[in-house]
Amino acid sequence: MKYDFTNIKANLEKKGYKVCVFDKKENAAKYLDSQISGKTVGFGGSVTLHEMNLYDILLKNNNVLWHDRKPEGMSIMEARTEACRAEVYISSVNGISEDGQIINIDNTGNRVAAISYGPNKVYLIIGVNKIAPDFESAMYRARNIAGPLNAQRLKRNTPCAVKGDKCYDCASPERICRNLSVLWEKPTGAEYEIILIDEKLGY
Repeated sequence: MKYDFTNIKANLEKKGYKVCVFDKKENAAKYLDSQISGKTVGFGGSVTLHEMNLYDILLKNNNVLWHDRKPEGMSIMEARTEACRAEVYISSVNGISEDGQIINIDNTGNRVAAISYGPNKVYLIIGVNKIAPDFESAMYRARNIAGPLNAQRLKRNTPCAVKGDKCYDCASPERICRNLSVLWEKPTGAEYEIILIDEKLGY
């Protein structure tokens, strides 16, 4: 069954976001390729962007900065910093409620920082699996689903990665959930566009 995006799209638009809906990730990637050209583009840490092959697609016509594919001679931290300073920033989210509240949990903080302030244009790419009925459910998803899966992906020695079932609010030095960002409304000072895709993408 296809997801009905009518409600969440309307709620996001009321908050000031531009919203586009796509049935497949390939169509969303083609759209982004048509919209972004000749720009410096920063990527946040995101499995969704990997699954869309978006780095290789946008690299043809842009200077793309991503710590997952860092340029030669640049450290990971330098790549993160330069990505935050890009004209365009692209990321996914950890959870979003039907009424349009957007949640991200981060480790270093580069992703939540760039989403909140800096670039002229921010794209947030959201697979249908990231959508929750309300704020509490979206927060639960971010902490207890996205967090453990990302900790496992990064091979962290944390309780959530070992057990893979929930957040333990641990004090591990390898903990990855250290920053929390909630966008209640569209931040001022930049253009924001939400890309909703009717496929499960990322964590």
